[in-house]
Amino acid sequence: MVSIVLVDDHFLVRDGIRSLLEDENQYEVIGEASDGREAIALVQSLQPDIVICDIRMPEMSGIETVEQLTALSVSAKTIMLSMHDSDEYILQSINAGADGYLLKDASKEEFLKALSTVSKGNKYFSGDVSSILVKNLLKGEENETKVKEVVQLTKESVSLNNNPFDLTKRENQILKLAVSGMTNKDIAAELDISKRTTEVHRFNLMKKMGVKNVLELSNKARKYNMIS
Repeated sequence: MVSIVLVDDHFLVRDGIRSLLEDENQYEVIGEASDGREAIALVQSLQPDIVICDIRMPEMSGIETVEQLTALSVSAKTIMLSMHDSDEYILQSINAGADGYLLKDASKEEFLKALSTVSKGNKYFSGDVSSILVKNLLKGEENETKVKEVVQLTKESVSLNNNPFDLTKRENQILKLAVSGMTNKDIAAELDISKRTTEVHRFNLMKKMGVKNVLELSNKARKYNMIS
């Protein structure tokens, strides 16, 4: 049974999600919060598997909430559920550590697919969100060859991957450099590739290994003897 905490300042939204999940035997809503501060205390207390969080809320936004949950190293996976498909919200959510981003007009089938994907340790971004990721990753790229490379890598990064440790040669290189403390800019200079391409490789790497930050990346890499 996958346990879920709902975080949204609108009761009707929470009620709708809870009703939708009542027919799904593998999911159980164990708690609800109407703002970020309440959510953090609830998640620490109940230790759910997944937190479904709105973005715009009073007191503390959903992005700030996810950021704090990530900093607290809680085990719960987080899915942003929002009516907003703006570049800023999506990229901020990902940087905060969100495991998924789903628009509120998503179908029931896509909603359940997102839950299933994230509960298994993978990332999930809806089709609309994926296209925004592609657009932002391509921003500033002028070289046609590099643009094609970024497009291909981004397509791979937003698809499901059932083998999270199937790293490419380049991803292994970036893994070692990232855990050594190098920034994306430093890695790009070291490998003689663009910063945008580095960001996409790193995005793929984090997704495949199911981690949210460099500390988790380092710990998992050492656990599986991927770095010395």
